[in-house]
Amino acid sequence: PRRSRRRKSVAIAYESGQGDGAEQGTSEPQRPRWEPRDWRQQLERIREMRRSRDAPVDEMGVEKCYDSSAPPQVMRYQVLLSLMLSSQTKDQVTSAAMLRLRQHGLTVDSILQMDDATLGQIIYPVGFWRNKVKYIKQTTAILKEKYGGDIPRTVEELVQLPGVGPKMAHLAMNIAWDSVSGIAVDTHVHRITNRLKWVKKETRYPEETRVALEDWLPRDLWREINWLLVGFGQQTCLPVNPRCNECLNQDICPAAKRR
Repeated sequence: PRRSRRRKSVAIAYESGQGDGAEQGTSEPQRPRWEPRDWRQQLERIREMRRSRDAPVDEMGVEKCYDSSAPPQVMRYQVLLSLMLSSQTKDQVTSAAMLRLRQHGLTVDSILQMDDATLGQIIYPVGFWRNKVKYIKQTTAILKEKYGGDIPRTVEELVQLPGVGPKMAHLAMNIAWDSVSGIAVDTHVHRITNRLKWVKKETRYPEETRVALEDWLPRDLWREINWLLVGFGQQTCLPVNPRCNECLNQDICPAAKRR
């Protein structure tokens, strides 16, 4: 008896291939990927609102906190420290603390030689400064012992360091290693993307938002989206009383229509 030919299942991932004419009809048509309504127009308008680049993140954010003339290894360490200090702290406060640290010579060895009380006095009043003294000392010791004074070059290793979360890890990869590993989602990105309905359903935590955004947002936009939305959130789409009347997206923002 003739053996029946087993039908090959065709796995369709992200982009649809051209496909061989002979195989047409043998696989299910690809479902269009979900994407938010009006998102491209919303993004263009946010770019327009951010064109002057005069938000606190532009002038005092992490990319402005490290010594760009330092050796690459020292520069990367300073990037990581500024990210650790920036958690739940305004850019102005982080920038001032980093300036004071750099005046003391901000290297792995200088931090290891510094006593906790002095480090605390220098970084105060960053948010949770006592915990950050502990995390900075622990992380710096690990960097010295395990990485020769440099910082890890993978997200998986970065998030293992005390006081380093996913957002910091993705930003460290971007700024220190010039590598786009994922979308850095902080409270501003989390809040704004939920307001714009850039997530299929409302998300509760930044890490949940990151996964939802990476599912549909084109990868070539991942690097841009953090600084773009952080500055927009600092100036216009505020946590409380957002300035919807000043926003170019007022007519196509789901959240604005409810106000």
